Amino acid sequence: MDSLISAAASALAAGDPLRALNWVALREDAPALALRGIAMAQLGDLTQAQKLLKRAARAFGPKQALAHARCVVAQAEIAFVSRDLGWPVKVLAAAQTTLEQHGDVINAVHACHLQARRALLLGQLDEAERVLTAMDPTSLLPIRLAAHEMIVASLALQRLRIAPARAAFARAQEAASLSGIPALKAEVALAAQRLDTPAARHIARGEERLILLEDVEALLTSGALVVDACRRVVRRGRVVIPLASRPVLFALARALAEAWPNDVSRTALLRAAFQAKREDESHRARLRVEIGRLRQLLKPLADVQATQRGFGLQLRQGSEVNVLAWPKEEEQGAVLAFLADGEAWSSSALALALNVSQRTVQRSLDALATDGKVQWFGQARARRWTTASVPGFTTIMLLPTLLPDG
Repeated sequence: MDSLISAAASALAAGDPLRALNWVALREDAPALALRGIAMAQLGDLTQAQKLLKRAARAFGPKQALAHARCVVAQAEIAFVSRDLGWPVKVLAAAQTTLEQHGDVINAVHACHLQARRALLLGQLDEAERVLTAMDPTSLLPIRLAAHEMIVASLALQRLRIAPARAAFARAQEAASLSGIPALKAEVALAAQRLDTPAARHIARGEERLILLEDVEALLTSGALVVDACRRVVRRGRVVIPLASRPVLFALARALAEAWPNDVSRTALLRAAFQAKREDESHRARLRVEIGRLRQLLKPLADVQATQRGFGLQLRQGSEVNVLAWPKEEEQGAVLAFLADGEAWSSSALALALNVSQRTVQRSLDALATDGKVQWFGQARARRWTTASVPGFTTIMLLPTLLPDG
């Protein structure tokens, strides 16, 4: 490695892309192209970065397998930051194997981290944990250790294990301080703020308040009956009844839960479930059918009893009825929760992360754009959607609501 390449690599490792470009900006050899690509990525020009890294990978070719694998990992990271979740992970896994075989432990660890972060975004928590468990973080440099602990914290957050998440964030902050990279320290501090940001609205006995993730964890482990409007389930302890694909039944369950211990009139239930402005015999007949279905589904947890004016919830065991909702109710709340991370997402990546059709996501994005809540740039398949962080949302709060497919 010549002195200019070595100086540029050191500058990138220290988080100084401008100084790195000063050393290699005019060079067209493969190592310089790779370093220029990484520098452009750090500066935020991801399109140019991808082009440079592809050129570098082609220039290295199969004869320089180690350098080629490093370029692949860099491309994978740019794809991840660009929220191109369809990027071929098998290619990344192959590059990781090559790095391990050539003794490049640092970049092999980075490849593992990218796989774990992608799994987290897609809600594949077991896969993310499997990747992390296979790693030994004790020998990692501070910059890699900080990244590792951030992923550990994010995994704990998604599993609503708040104490381990706090501990992981503390370790990440310590490692970031040791790295001496201001941008990394700021990133860790920003991520840790999720612990102190309202994660949901708690509604019980006609009163509501904003609560933190710690409160959500305590509520879900308390044994109380919870109608979770963030994930559209009804649960108590380990018994979970999913209603994401049955919006009418969920609307009825939520209306009954918000009114508990009182009942709800038939007129109010018709408005909640069918948006019916006038009550007629066909609506009343349909309500009876849907209430019967809900009664059958909720049988393990509660009974839906008829009253003189409507229906009410009767618990099978003494407890409280609670409702969890987004801090700010949005019809497209799940889409906004992902966009709140400040990154630019494609509609296909959002569809993959939400496990719904791309057409469903596109309708939500169009509605949000009409309301001025999101914006887009690029054309056709290169179009990306973004928004500033939405006040009241944590970016990886509860697992996002599943949108009805359409």
